[in-house]
Amino acid sequence: MEIFLLILQSVKSGLPFLISHFFTAIVIFVSGLWVYTKVTPMNELELIKGGNIAASLSFAGACVGIAIPLAVCLSSSVNIVDIIVWGSIAVILQLICFKVVDFFLKDLSLRIIDGEISISIVLVGFKLSIAVLNAAAVAG
Repeated sequence: MEIFLLILQSVKSGLPFLISHFFTAIVIFVSGLWVYTKVTPMNELELIKGGNIAASLSFAGACVGIAIPLAVCLSSSVNIVDIIVWGSIAVILQLICFKVVDFFLKDLSLRIIDGEISISIVLVGFKLSIAVLNAAAVAG
């Protein structure tokens, strides 16, 4: 019974931190995705609604690519300000990734609009690779 009370006390003291940190990370995640949809030259959400698999892959890569470094930031941060600062930096780095890849892979957006799955797979690979490196850098 004593163990149960200790666990209950731990949950009671830790739950507010869990909720506030998780909510902060979700806000940064959703904000990052919103900015992503604004900085990409194509409207991926409309393309997805139209059944464009290439756009779906690209957007899924953006989601996971933003979540990976943000998750590491969340696990290594000590307070909400830490999460906001490092989480925002991690998201900005991921957004820059798309622009860099777009520069090297000419007509990337047009190829995704045309439904070219192979280019989307390459883009997802870059997004996830950068996300893992970004996460390691954030973890320090």
